[in-house]
Parts: sequence; structure tokens; C-alpha cells
Amino acid sequence: MEDGWDVAFAVLRMWFSAVVALIMFPAMFGVSLGITEVYMKVLVKTLEWATLRIQRGRGEQQRLKASPSNGIIQRGDGSMEQEIGDLRRCRPKPPVGGDFTLSDVFYFNRKGIESIVEDQVTQRFSSEELVSWNLLTRTNNDFQYISLRLTILWGLGVAIRYCLLAPLRITLAAIGLSWLVIGTSVVGLLPSSRAKNWLSELVHLMCYRICARGLSATIHYHNKENRPKKGGICVANHTSPIDVVILANDGCYAMVGQVHGGLMGVIQRSMVRSCPHIWFERSEMKDRHLVTQRLKDHVADKTKLPILIFPEGTCINNTSVMMFKKGSFEIGGTIYPVAIKYDPQFGDAFWNSAKYSMVSYLLRMMTSWAIVCNVWYLPPMEQEEGEDAVQFANRVKSAIAHQGGLVDLSWDGGLKRGKVKETLKEEQQKMYSNMVVGDDSSD
Repeated sequence: MEDGWDVAFAVLRMWFSAVVALIMFPAMFGVSLGITEVYMKVLVKTLEWATLRIQRGRGEQQRLKASPSNGIIQRGDGSMEQEIGDLRRCRPKPPVGGDFTLSDVFYFNRKGIESIVEDQVTQRFSSEELVSWNLLTRTNNDFQYISLRLTILWGLGVAIRYCLLAPLRITLAAIGLSWLVIGTSVVGLLPSSRAKNWLSELVHLMCYRICARGLSATIHYHNKENRPKKGGICVANHTSPIDVVILANDGCYAMVGQVHGGLMGVIQRSMVRSCPHIWFERSEMKDRHLVTQRLKDHVADKTKLPILIFPEGTCINNTSVMMFKKGSFEIGGTIYPVAIKYDPQFGDAFWNSAKYSMVSYLLRMMTSWAIVCNVWYLPPMEQEEGEDAVQFANRVKSAIAHQGGLVDLSWDGGLKRGKVKETLKEEQQKMYSNMVVGDDSSD
């Protein structure tokens, strides 16, 4: 029995030694030994072969249409006024005192059916459909049995992901988070000084890099000359909690968020000891003026790290950018937009919080092939004269959507859990009311 325990401890010691020597230490200093690069090349070749095999098995060279929509509804780009004007084109002259015609009903009837069959919001909170199968059977419903060789390859992939990659990644994540708690707690004991700030940034950077290796993350940063500077506000589209890890691999940020309990609370309390992160109590989050003032005080100090904010307020499936809350743009200061685009071929980074818990989501990430993404730093933007916070937010959102190749939507991401606000319904009613009582521009 003792011999068995000795062998187990020996194997465990060898495992940790290999992880520390080959992955952890290189990650801490931003060095790559080329293992990830070789792994990604083999993975790409394997997925290319699987795709060709699937196409051959179908007997046709056909690929699924890459689209955030399932293609059931073909939507027009015209406004309400244009589309109703087309319906009214052949109608008789309206009676005095109004411009309503019965044909207007068909416009609202069609819009209602379109929303029931395929609305523009719900589909943003489900995993993006892939162009070709990635051997994960998670985000592609088109796959069916093709061949024995493909099935064997899928089974081999399951064994590799769950028996080799998952234990390795869980080990790295545990090391990274433990080091983050211990390192920031120790640095927090030091008196405030430039040395403390430097050590805090170093600890944060090292820990996030270890966690990124725990996800087999391959990150391509573009336009680094536009990276957020101290005293600024970094805003980015939001797909997943790991967005923080992705961005913090290339620089340190002050985080903004609500105070949590449990493990997350332990991490938050240790982080704030060494770095001026901004954590709010639930009661404070309801007081918008208090939140805004704390953020303004942080931005006013040009020695503090840039604030990282996700103005959408919820995770979107990385096909679109939804409405930015205006609060982040009322603070003042320079806005540094960042666009993040994940490659779903290697793993689905989207967190559907209504379907998966945080632990379940992280396990899915750690049993995926890899996390591959591009990060674009956009030129800094400032509020223009005569521009209000909503207009400024929309301008920044459009820039992020354009750079990331995402659909720019005006819908509130809060519709993921709530109902449409009455004000949005009233806007549509006012638009139609103005058409009825106003002049008919189509005449």
C-alpha cells in the first residue's frame, strides 16, 4: 500500500514539475516555448481534414452559410416610413383629417410575425452556429454520422480534452488564482509607493498570463500603440467573464464590479488590497450618483490604472454589439475602445448565464480545444461638443462593431432577462402617429 502511495506522489510531483517548468514560468514572463504554436498547427490541420471528410461524406461540396441568423427571415433595411410608404403607393388619396389606411396593418402584422419566428435579440444569446463542425458537437446541429474514421477521431479528441488537457488546465487555473490571492495579499501589506504599484501590476500580469495558458488562449493584439493609458476608461464588447483575462494579459486594469461572496469574494478582497479596484455593495449600485462619483474620482487621478468597463452589462454571443449603457460615458475623460472577436472554430467563448453556472461554463472552456481571439485597440475617443452621453456611447459602439466585424444593434442587452421597456413601445407608436397626423412624404 505504501509503495502505491509513493508511486502516486512521485507521479504527482513529476506532473507539477513539468507544469511549472514548461508552462507556468514561461507564462509568468510572457515567454513561449512553442508548444502552443505546435498544438494549434496540428489542431488546424485536423479540423481541416475533418471538414473535408464531412463534405465528402455528404456527397457535395456545401458549407453552411455563416450568419448570425438562421436565415428564416429576410429582413429589409428600410425604415418604418419607407416600408409603409411602399404599401400606400397605390392607395387612393387619404380623407381629410388623417392619413391612416388599412394597408398599414400589414406592416405591423409582418413585423410581429418576424419577431415571433426570429427576433433580433434572442438569437444573440445562443451559441453562434459554426460554418463547419469542430469535433466538439456543441455549437453545430448539422452533424450526423459520416464515417468510422471521423468517429474514431472524435473519440480520440474526447480522450485528449478530458484526460490530458482538462487536468492540465485546471491545475494551471488553480495555480494562477492561488498566486493571485497570495501575491496581492502580500503586496497589500506594503505601504503605498511606486514600488508597491509596480509589484501589484507585476503580480496581476503574471497571474492572468498563467490563467490564459490554462485556457490554451492564443491572443492576437492589434494596434498596441492605442492601448489604454492611466487615467482613462477602457470600454469593450462583452462575450465572457474571460474577457478580463484576455485584456489583462497585455496590460493591467482597475476592475469595476459588484461585491461577491464565496471564492469570488476572497479574490476581490485580496485584489483590492494591492490595487485600487472599484467594488460596489449592492445598495451602492442602486445609487447611480454615488457610483459615478467614485468613478470620476478614480479617473481624475492620472496615476491610477485605466478602468475596464463592459457597457453592454451582459454577455452577448460575439456576433453583435448591443446597446451601451450611458453611465460609462458620463464620467468624463478619455475613452479607449477595444474590440474583442473570438474564433468559434476552436471553442465557444460565449457564456449563457441563463443556461450554465460559472463552474459549468469554466469546465466547458477547459474541455474545448482552445480559446483563439483577436483584440483591436482603437484610437482614443472623447466626447464632442454638443454631443450627449447617449450619442457618444453609440459612436463608440459603432466603432467597436465595425472593427470587430460585429452587427451593430440598438437593443438593450437587459432584454436577456427582462421585458421590452414601455418607452421603446411608445417610440414606435409616436413614429407611426407622426406619419398619420403629419404630411405624407410619399405623395
